[in-house]
Amino acid sequence: MNIVINKSLIFTLLIALLTMSCKKEIKEVRVASPDQSIRFALSLNTDGVPFYSVNKSGGELLSPSALGFDLKGTEDLKSGFFIQSMEESTFDETWNTAWGQFSSYRNHYNEVKITLKERSGTERALIITARVFDDGIGFRYEFPEQPNLDSVLILDELTEFQFTGDHKAWYTKADFDTYELKYNSTLLSEMESANTPFTLKTAEGVYISLHEANLTDYAGMSVKAKEGSPLTYEADLAPWPDGIKVKNKTPFKTPWRTLQITDNPADLITSGLLLNLNEPNKLDDVSWITPMKYVGIWWSLHQGVETWTMGPEHGATTENMKKHIDFAAKHNIKGVMAEGWNQGWENWGKANVFDFITPYADYDLKEVVAYANEKGVSLISHHETGGNVTSYESNLQKAFDQLEKFGIHALKTGYAGPIQPEGHVHHNQYMVRHYRRVLEVAAQHKVMINAHEPIKPTGIERTMPNMMTREGAQGMEWNGWSHDITPEHTLILPFTRILAGPMDYTPGIFDLKYESYDDKRRKWHPSRGDITDMRVKTTLAKQLALMVILYSPMQMAADMIDIYEAHPAFQFIEDLEVDYDHTLVLEAEIGQHLVIARRTRENWYIGGATGKHSKQLQIELDFLEKGKRYSARIYEDAPETDLDNNPGAYQILETEVDRTSVIHAILMESGGIAISLEPVK
Repeated sequence: MNIVINKSLIFTLLIALLTMSCKKEIKEVRVASPDQSIRFALSLNTDGVPFYSVNKSGGELLSPSALGFDLKGTEDLKSGFFIQSMEESTFDETWNTAWGQFSSYRNHYNEVKITLKERSGTERALIITARVFDDGIGFRYEFPEQPNLDSVLILDELTEFQFTGDHKAWYTKADFDTYELKYNSTLLSEMESANTPFTLKTAEGVYISLHEANLTDYAGMSVKAKEGSPLTYEADLAPWPDGIKVKNKTPFKTPWRTLQITDNPADLITSGLLLNLNEPNKLDDVSWITPMKYVGIWWSLHQGVETWTMGPEHGATTENMKKHIDFAAKHNIKGVMAEGWNQGWENWGKANVFDFITPYADYDLKEVVAYANEKGVSLISHHETGGNVTSYESNLQKAFDQLEKFGIHALKTGYAGPIQPEGHVHHNQYMVRHYRRVLEVAAQHKVMINAHEPIKPTGIERTMPNMMTREGAQGMEWNGWSHDITPEHTLILPFTRILAGPMDYTPGIFDLKYESYDDKRRKWHPSRGDITDMRVKTTLAKQLALMVILYSPMQMAADMIDIYEAHPAFQFIEDLEVDYDHTLVLEAEIGQHLVIARRTRENWYIGGATGKHSKQLQIELDFLEKGKRYSARIYEDAPETDLDNNPGAYQILETEVDRTSVIHAILMESGGIAISLEPVK
């Protein structure tokens, strides 16, 4: 039998088979962290719905969770996809900070960029990019420019977070208008909704904090429990008045959805993941950006001892400001801030009451500026909008022109009221745009921003380092008219809200029961209720410790300066730096206790604090430089310190230490220890 071999046919068949192999669809995409401990996977189900999952060291943290969008005016973008392409890359750099808890951060991740495309219809594309770090992940959507998708109206972002266990959770309930809410500590199954960041602890001891990074021209995200799916949460975006969540044009990118994942709570605090997911510094000159401690006319207002409005008890007067400037110059305090300096406070709640430039008659702005300059003190101005964004934007340019004219480089903003235009909320896209516009105008005029009633921090301070600090949680002021601030509160903040960025909590209160001025206190707002039994629920030593623990590059020593005068404990605040080269978390348990050490040049500052239970600490100093001895000044709870009856008792010890030394201390209920360490010359 003769066999004829058609070589040409065989060659053609081989090419066809090879082409079919090359066109084989990608079914799943995986990417791991540089150390291989954390893995992100994306796949499609039979309907072409994208799902992602996350695991750590082989244990699943998020089981397959859906991705996608409901859109208005066009087909939803959530199914019918295939994976058109994928691009993998690795990135590793070290970048220097303008200021911060560290002088530099390493930015090291593996990335995959996945292009999804619809099989039929308009064949639209959606890109999902995931970056996996050794301490967590970030993923985001990208709407590329394309013929069949120009304007995008997002009704809902469908991102899910399907957790695999009923973890311990620390969170505040979701609210589109405020983050100033009491923290809950429950099982995850009891969490109906949450602002971000919120933090979880698994039964295996893994810590997870969920948040977002680089929130730019998009709505702020909270999460809500998915009905009928236990332990599953859905992204919930703050809406425009018409119910649409995001209005944009292609091309654009969403914020990163982030999961910081660590084996202990300490590593959450030192993580640079959120900053690394933001763009590099875009300001050419940052020489005018100066971290500082500050005092001001503020706590007296919340205590009802002085008033925002002009009258016999007006706080922001020329004379009072000069007194504060003198105090600051004497005690190594760089800044002084005053609320209530400008006209309009007597008409609070009415429309267009502030012009942000006209001082009260008893506040000579020009004279105050000249006096501060003479003393080498920086003024921190204040723009309270009452939530009237329309009015503020119409006055924005002239208000910042005035700051530049007087050489004022720092500003506290406030939005304490319902947002105008009516129907908007503090955390929607309209307000995200507004907060960014204020920040950009501030940068043009070389002004640093401390924002109150803000949009939450998402790491934008890397890109715009004039965004110094902000509120965004219940701060010290709540102790003036609320019982919400428990001993645990300030030991939950570092593992939740402050993971997102610096917080202007305003610690440093020495008169913890308001005994020096109790007869002068008065209720200044009808909503504040009974103020007679209010107090700060810490010891004095814990207030010192919080100056270190609650990080802010603009850190307020918040008590009235008369309380500080001639007070030996104020020496710690006077010595303290607020811009650090390195940070170590020495002990940490969320809500229970925390010890943090921070270094500026050769000097170290340590803050340790407890929640509702006392604790014996042994602080090992093995992080100190080898061969050097240090002068240690220790401010700590005294044996007679008692939270209820004697919270102001403390003791100061002075000694020499080196890296072999161990400092022993007993911290009382809601107690503290603060230590300054300086090399012996």
